[in-house]
Amino acid sequence: MNCHCKTADLAIRSAAVVLAAVVSGVASDTHWSFQPVVRPQVPVTMHTNTSGNAIDSFLLKRLEREHINPSPEADSITVLRRVSLDLIGIPPTPEEVDAYMEDSEPDRYQKAVDQLLASPHYGEKWAVSWLDLCHYADTDGYLTDQLRPVAWRYRDWLIEALNRNLPFDDFTIQQLAADLLPYALMHQRLATGFLRQTLSNREGGAEPEEFRVKQVVDRTEMVGTIWLGLTVGCARCHDHKHDPLTQREFFQFYACLDNGDEVNIDAPLPEERHAFVSSRQEYNEHRRQLIDPYRAEIKLLQQEWESKCLHARDHPGADHVWDRQWELLGLVWGGQLGEGQLEGQEIVRCPWKERTSRQKDDLLNYFLVSGSVTDPQRFKALELGKLQDQLTHLQEEFPKATRAPVMQASLTRRQTYIHEAGDFRDRGQDVSPATPQWLPSWSPSEIEDTRLTLARWLVSRSNPLTARVVVNRMWEQFFGRGLIVTTENFGLRGEPSSHPALLDWLAAEFMDSGWDVKAMHRLIVHSKVYRRSSEYREDLTSIDPSNVLLAHQSALRLSAEILRDAGLAVSGLLYTEIGGPSVRPQQPASVTKEAFGSYDWKPSSAPDCYRRGIYTFRIRTTPFAQGVTFDAPNPNEICTRRARSNTPLQALTLLNDPVFFEMAQALADRALSEPDLSQRDRLEYVFSRCLAREPTESEIQQLTTYLQTQLSEYQSSRELLPILDYEFSASAGSVEKAAWTNLCSVILNLHEFITRD
Repeated sequence: MNCHCKTADLAIRSAAVVLAAVVSGVASDTHWSFQPVVRPQVPVTMHTNTSGNAIDSFLLKRLEREHINPSPEADSITVLRRVSLDLIGIPPTPEEVDAYMEDSEPDRYQKAVDQLLASPHYGEKWAVSWLDLCHYADTDGYLTDQLRPVAWRYRDWLIEALNRNLPFDDFTIQQLAADLLPYALMHQRLATGFLRQTLSNREGGAEPEEFRVKQVVDRTEMVGTIWLGLTVGCARCHDHKHDPLTQREFFQFYACLDNGDEVNIDAPLPEERHAFVSSRQEYNEHRRQLIDPYRAEIKLLQQEWESKCLHARDHPGADHVWDRQWELLGLVWGGQLGEGQLEGQEIVRCPWKERTSRQKDDLLNYFLVSGSVTDPQRFKALELGKLQDQLTHLQEEFPKATRAPVMQASLTRRQTYIHEAGDFRDRGQDVSPATPQWLPSWSPSEIEDTRLTLARWLVSRSNPLTARVVVNRMWEQFFGRGLIVTTENFGLRGEPSSHPALLDWLAAEFMDSGWDVKAMHRLIVHSKVYRRSSEYREDLTSIDPSNVLLAHQSALRLSAEILRDAGLAVSGLLYTEIGGPSVRPQQPASVTKEAFGSYDWKPSSAPDCYRRGIYTFRIRTTPFAQGVTFDAPNPNEICTRRARSNTPLQALTLLNDPVFFEMAQALADRALSEPDLSQRDRLEYVFSRCLAREPTESEIQQLTTYLQTQLSEYQSSRELLPILDYEFSASAGSVEKAAWTNLCSVILNLHEFITRD
């Protein structure tokens, strides 16, 4: 999150922290989060019979000091639904609940947790919060907000990496620098799509270097926030006003990422790989035969074109025609290849003999489209337009590979310098890559790119921040708030930890486990505190209204994606295929009319329109309306923690949105299609599918009364039936379906359904 957005709401709460540091004479560079992680001793508590694991010991010790008794454990079904929603984002089915309740073995909960952690849906659930961090989207942002047709390749890598429990240190290194690893495999390089989630501006007239700098600044802020929990962006224009980060140190940190460039690579999907690879030799031979008659002439013309482009780079304003040619190499080129911002400019900078075959081919393809400005008459005499058509036709004849946006080391090294007042045009002192001097030093290797060195440093045991920051975000996902509430800020303006010893114990455990994410999730959900009841306690209203001490669990409204996923799951509509391109669920066409160029939001056909929320197409200028209603973050900004609001618009959406109405219809159809069931049986069936428990007698009576009222109203006012999309208003079955649809809608709107209790 941008630090400037946080200043107002943190100012009052953080003042005490800053004042305490000043009064005590503690220098900012000795702030607790900058100190090494040392595993504390697990405390001994009086509540030995209620202590589950080390986590509980730390929390119980604090409760003992405050003379607070912990809440009892929640009932078995509540805990099962809770852990299912938290680990895979889908509620348990009635069959899964029955199997769990029938299991009399003492390790049934452990077995359920292991099954959830092994589920392929685990990666889908946990990828959502990581995509929040890197502000993933399927479009560029800015005014024109152009499409990114293969952005989803990174999302697929992310889900797969989480599912196979890639250790977090490798997870970090691959996302920041997989292209720099020795013998990097193609699927590893896909991880660097993480760095491609910055906004891009391909608008005509945009200054390529200006927006390249903005991208590197964004990447620097992402790394600072996600791994270090620091608002490093505050030091871009001047020394940080609170943390000990100078402007020079910001640009030294920036320099670690300054020599990475965007590139798109052929990354065939499994079903494409054989046909693509086996056809390359034949394709290259045909291409060579078409080009050979023109090769000498083309080389002369292209070298002249490249020379004039480079002259325009060095002498902007001297010739507007060539200024535009240079600009298009960074902007239109990217659009042609599908996101490769500045890729063309980098190839032109690279010496002719050092270019790869793919770079030569790509640049030649673009030159044949745009290079006639060099010598129009010669282009026409050589019939290069005809050659261009032949090459295009040849490409269409042969199998293609789906492209993927990744990073590569810059073909020409840049010297980084301080941007005076944050303006890249105002060049200050030159700087070399480095990390802040008040954090543990790093040892850059002469044979290793500094981006890779930075990645290794972030997950080194000596770094005091990364493990603390990451386990704190994990905790926030399971309890609704972190041990440090300001998950994005571990600096002096951040909140102090509610349980500092527990945070350090978790950080040490995370590193000692080999950065095993699933092991940490398993540890947390096996704790007693996680399984406690979330029932309201009046005795804590004045003592601990925000549940900081965790005497009980917190009831959390489902996030935007999980709320929709849960409704689709219980209604039977959810399409559970994993991976692939983004889809467009149903939403009003007017939503995307606000975007530049008015995106035509054509809903995907079934079953794709019923895929999980993580696969919803994300437009930066007009995000998915339902997601915005339920607090999905702004896809233009880093988000470490989502808000949880409760608004009338959310209630209206749950009642009236076509998607939720369709869920209610499908659930009603499912209940009515069950053979030989009584009305009560059907009520119990719907109720248990949605809430994972049997209804009480009182609930059965209320639902029965409501259903009878609905049946009576529709029988006497059949003109209402077409409104509910039931065409045969004379049919008794239509009346019954309409009444049951409304009843299912009521259950889907219950607080218990939309809440992870």
